Amino acid sequence: MNIDNFKAEFINRYGPTDKEISIYFSPGRVNLIGEHTDYNGGYVFPCALSYGTYLAVRDTDKATVKLSTMDFDFRTEIPLNKLSDKVGNEWVNYPLGVIDEFKKIGISVTQGMELLFSGNIPNDAGLSSSASIETVTGIFVNQKFGNNKLSNEQLAVLCQKAENNFVGVNCGIMDQFSALMGKQNHAIFLNCDTLQYELIPLFLVQYKLVISNTNKKRKLADSKYNERRSECEQAVSALNKIRPIKNLGELKLDEFEKISDNIANETLRRRAKHVVSEDQRCIDAVEALKSYDLIKFGGLMNASHDSLRYDYEVTGVELDTLVEEARKIKGVIGSRMTGAGFGGCTVSLVHKNSVDEFIADVGAAYTKKTGLTADFHLADAGDGSRKIIALHNSSVTKNMY
Repeated sequence: MNIDNFKAEFINRYGPTDKEISIYFSPGRVNLIGEHTDYNGGYVFPCALSYGTYLAVRDTDKATVKLSTMDFDFRTEIPLNKLSDKVGNEWVNYPLGVIDEFKKIGISVTQGMELLFSGNIPNDAGLSSSASIETVTGIFVNQKFGNNKLSNEQLAVLCQKAENNFVGVNCGIMDQFSALMGKQNHAIFLNCDTLQYELIPLFLVQYKLVISNTNKKRKLADSKYNERRSECEQAVSALNKIRPIKNLGELKLDEFEKISDNIANETLRRRAKHVVSEDQRCIDAVEALKSYDLIKFGGLMNASHDSLRYDYEVTGVELDTLVEEARKIKGVIGSRMTGAGFGGCTVSLVHKNSVDEFIADVGAAYTKKTGLTADFHLADAGDGSRKIIALHNSSVTKNMY
């Protein structure tokens, strides 16, 4: 993001004044392993990315909040006393939902403002652009109106509630937590039930994380996501007859294997098998990184995708093609889908000397088989949400957070 260009666009939209423009940032995330475990009370292992959503803010003398973005055409101006009103199905419901959750805990937006958002996360890629918008809004409101009352952990829960309650998406905690708690060159080993976490150094040595975007619109993602949640709940109900649990994340793999026959429905049994085995893969992946065993880590990534493909059935031809073609490249030691599935992205662990070959060969094969063109991004683990700079007129102050 070029801050000067961002400021110029802000001035172009809202005009010049002598008031300070503050700029905040919140990253997207990529989940390295541990998929569809978050809403089952299990483990996830994401890292914040170096790209995400920027927010420029300036006070005004009007009792309204103006919201616009460089990513979509829709913009609006909302009176301060109407900030809890949902605006159709527009993107502004993500920041408005956060503002509404703050209001519920006694922190209200009482100042007229102009807000401009800009993101460099590919839309519909499964890299959590929605949580990035929520958390950048949360960091801003918490600092300006809440005097930093909430910790980042508490802020993650608030932003999740905003998406659940205001936007109406029944997401887990991983995306918001990753954006707020990220650390450069680290991944986050998170227990989604207890929110206990550990920052794990990412020593990838000669390897690079490459994100491959299918560029397929994820038309099935929402409906199938809710369907999979329901199937997991049904599996829990079946197991509760012999082993009281509130979610699948409470089960160890060996225990599940002993009692899984009590899930009579074969489909439900496979869904539960994925969740419990994926939990174990997440634990094993963390230990592999701590032992500097990237080959084992890559193998666990492969096993994760195969489980998501055959047991959880959330991949699809586009994701499977990218993974299959990635695994043909000599320098690739692991490749899997990341995110909800049915489109979005894969993440691959690629030797640095094979990255160019990977992009060329996987891209060509993918287009030949699907008719779509994939985009490729090198991923670096970055820091979490923060205020990054304050601009006074044409000057830039060294006000770094």
